[in-house]
Amino acid sequence: MERAFVTGGSGFVGGALVRRLVRDGIAVRALARSPAAEEALRGLGAEPTSGDLSDGAALAAGAAGCDVAFHCAALAAEWGPWAQFEAANVQGTRNVLAACASAGVRRFVHVSTEAVLLAGDPLVVVDEHAPLRFDSRAPYPATKARAEEAVLEGGGRYFETVVVRPRLVWGPGDTTVLPQITEAVRTGRFAWIAGGRHLTSTTHVDNAVEGLVLAARRGAPGGVYFVTDGPPAVFREFVTALLATRGVEPPARSVPASVARGLAAAGEAAWGALPLPGRPPLTRLAVWLASLEATIDITRAREELGYSPVISREEGLRALAAAT
Repeated sequence: MERAFVTGGSGFVGGALVRRLVRDGIAVRALARSPAAEEALRGLGAEPTSGDLSDGAALAAGAAGCDVAFHCAALAAEWGPWAQFEAANVQGTRNVLAACASAGVRRFVHVSTEAVLLAGDPLVVVDEHAPLRFDSRAPYPATKARAEEAVLEGGGRYFETVVVRPRLVWGPGDTTVLPQITEAVRTGRFAWIAGGRHLTSTTHVDNAVEGLVLAARRGAPGGVYFVTDGPPAVFREFVTALLATRGVEPPARSVPASVARGLAAAGEAAWGALPLPGRPPLTRLAVWLASLEATIDITRAREELGYSPVISREEGLRALAAAT
């Protein structure tokens, strides 16, 4: 791996990946949707290419001369028009695949998620054999599942594809999970669902990046790999510790899972039928993520990639608190 093309390089996972690649002495070209993203990428040591996932010419220019591509860009949100998720996650992935294949990129590493298996049921010690849930009623999981399918079908004799699935990515630079939970607590909108005592796997951003780099170097063509922090944590304990890094203490308030599911279904129905601003106060995906066990078996990544977490959950939490 001498030169890499990265989409989503100014985002949370993509930015951490760019920093790692540059540190490892790899030349990086990264897609940038705005002047601010271009400036951020230059600051990380990457060469920006102006454009987005719908811009075939920009994607081709970014991929030219690169031997590996990392597709980190995606629309990751709880709610929104299905057409937007389709355009970004499904068609956008196909566009990047096509550009990389035509540019002669040797290996394509796709950032996926455990959410591709999520349709309202717990994920209990799941591995890569679990079926993709194209039938999910939440747009993010359904379209990410279709994107992953496109990646796995897009590989061939001269173009290798590999998929990496982290679960609940956290750490420095997080712009979604911790900021959103912190805001919910501070505005009085936070409550545990069914007590929050279920188990969850987590993935520090440095561990996610480690998995991506190993997949680029050692992953089997067509391989799918889960990567996490190792043993799962109790969801409530992990979120409480995560909030503590920001000096925030969550309330003890809890609502039954049945009530949360009902509120989410009613809210999504109302927002889907009426021209209401913003998003529903509670969504199906948020309920699933906050109330269902999601424990992951990373045996395949350990055995085939030589993967091992480069930072423990405890070390990551201490570092996050110290950086505040």
